[in-house]
Amino acid sequence: MTDKQVRVRIAPSPSGYLHVGTARTAIFNYLYARHNNGKFLIRIEDTDVSRSDSSLVEPILDALRWLGLEWDEEIVYQSRRLDIYKKYAQKLVEAGAAYHCFCTREELEAEREKARGEKKAPMYSRRCLRMSPEEKKKRLAAGEQPTVRLKIPERDLSFDDMVVGRVSRSSNDIEDFIVARSDGSATYNLAVVVDDHEMGISHVIRGNDHITNSFKQIHIYEALGWEVPRFGHTPLILRPDKKKVSKRLGDKDVGEYQGEGLLPQAMFNYLCMLGWSPKTEREIYSPQELVDLFVEENFNASNAVFNEDKLIAFNKEHIALMSDHDLAVMVAPLLVEAGHTTKYWLETRWEYLREVVGLLKSRVRRVSDFVSLGGYFFDGDFTYDEEARIKQFTPEAGELLGELADAFEQLEKFDHDNIAEALSGLAEKREIKKAKLIHPTRLAVSGMSVGPGLYDLLAALGQLLVVERMRKAADYIKREITTS
Repeated sequence: MTDKQVRVRIAPSPSGYLHVGTARTAIFNYLYARHNNGKFLIRIEDTDVSRSDSSLVEPILDALRWLGLEWDEEIVYQSRRLDIYKKYAQKLVEAGAAYHCFCTREELEAEREKARGEKKAPMYSRRCLRMSPEEKKKRLAAGEQPTVRLKIPERDLSFDDMVVGRVSRSSNDIEDFIVARSDGSATYNLAVVVDDHEMGISHVIRGNDHITNSFKQIHIYEALGWEVPRFGHTPLILRPDKKKVSKRLGDKDVGEYQGEGLLPQAMFNYLCMLGWSPKTEREIYSPQELVDLFVEENFNASNAVFNEDKLIAFNKEHIALMSDHDLAVMVAPLLVEAGHTTKYWLETRWEYLREVVGLLKSRVRRVSDFVSLGGYFFDGDFTYDEEARIKQFTPEAGELLGELADAFEQLEKFDHDNIAEALSGLAEKREIKKAKLIHPTRLAVSGMSVGPGLYDLLAALGQLLVVERMRKAADYIKREITTS
């Protein structure tokens, strides 16, 4: 490999949405390009008509954008390059590096069965390589449509992998594989080599399940007289059951995590740590910090397990690092969508929204938690948590709520310290623990048994709203509990 500009690519197939395995590969390529002042490119591998769905292309690109993986040049679509692949398949035949194969599926399956019966690897026998030129010409003239097979040289092949080191493969382990089907269309390995060459790809970073493909592709590169890129085969991402993360197994796509309140920087950060390490004590990094730190020496060869709980923990840490303003921008449309408030109401009370976000920030794990844990800051139409209601809303609590509401109503300044003093004063007067006031009050104003510090919560809600909700709860206790 010569010292030229780093050019890497991610090549998703639109046979499903972007799952975390492909997203991680994209992140590695992006980081490698940015760290080395290179280019990050995208190719859509959509030649498999039976599996590809053009409607999935945009969701894949949206997921990459959400992760912050902006690409540098126009997207390459394989489906628009079919004639180019045919040209190179023919070039391989003309150079003697490949040959026509007229074997039928039935003949090939019979060969495989025979090999299996003899406890041998089911590899192609090269019968068509030995066919005379006259016979080939005759069969082509008769209209037969052969496949094209690459002729594998009888020598071992080795390359230095960026992740796993030196890897070798004997020619005896690679059969003369098909590079073009009988209809003239290119197979995966030929199309990939042609595209990577014409896109100027310098490094191919992908999952280690592609190592066999890499050996095949190197043979194609050499047969065409092209420079071979550097390969890096990263460890697979496994499910907790140790199976490979897969769309076919129903694993979530990146878009689902976005909808569940995950931050893109948290997903970016976590996926980067699956198969790579900064070799420090820290785990939480911004994308730019990871760009600065990303060197190939820190790849790990061992497969990594995707742990959703760990991902959520990363998300909590990244939420804590965000400003209240930036979080408020994200939370506002979620509150409107949930029906807790309106866009106009929030626009006229932006400081209030920022204050609420600040109160809840240390408690949430997902951005969507701001809605589920804080809807009561914007909407009084809530029900009381059933378990807490049974425990906290006693006849005595109803009386205490009424008294405390009166005390709050008389405060000239409704802030943390004055609220605390009023509550403590009533507890002393009634000779009870403050908890007998704190828990019913929290439930009365929020419907919940947990939340931010009560005094800060009450101060944020405001005096009028707090008093109104406490008296409403006291009336509820008198009506539903005391009289029942």
